[in-house]
Amino acid sequence: MTKLPTGLSFWHPAALIATAGGSGLLPRAPGTWGSLVAIPIGYAISHYAGVIGLVIAIFVAFSVGWWATSIYLRHGDDTDPGPVVIDEVVGQWITIVAVPPTAVYYVFAFLLFRFFDILKPWPIRWIDRRVPGALGVILDDVLAGIFAAVVLLIALWIERGV
Repeated sequence: MTKLPTGLSFWHPAALIATAGGSGLLPRAPGTWGSLVAIPIGYAISHYAGVIGLVIAIFVAFSVGWWATSIYLRHGDDTDPGPVVIDEVVGQWITIVAVPPTAVYYVFAFLLFRFFDILKPWPIRWIDRRVPGALGVILDDVLAGIFAAVVLLIALWIERGV
């Protein structure tokens, strides 16, 4: 299990939020763990509060995640620490907001988001390298989520024969 930066307790609200309840502290591929945690939570929000509820949750997670990530960064020396996965939660939710809540679409949403998050094509890589601090940590995943959502929307459009 990955450790938190010195001086930041696991139970500190910023640590809990930044690591998505500790999922970013799991060994190997923390971004994948964060994305996996995001799927059922996003589904539940969408199921009980609708797409509007999920969009609101995205804005809340972005705002609170920005705050939590900035505190996390202040306690460490890494500019984009692996355990910080609230950005994956936000990006994954952006992706699933574009598709019907079915297992098949959610699997594709997961795979496409991870694809864009890992490969970071332009302008995702540009944002990742040029926007400093907590905002930069989150913004590249926002853009990866938008890219994945657009691909899924095009696929839905083609599937429906439009």
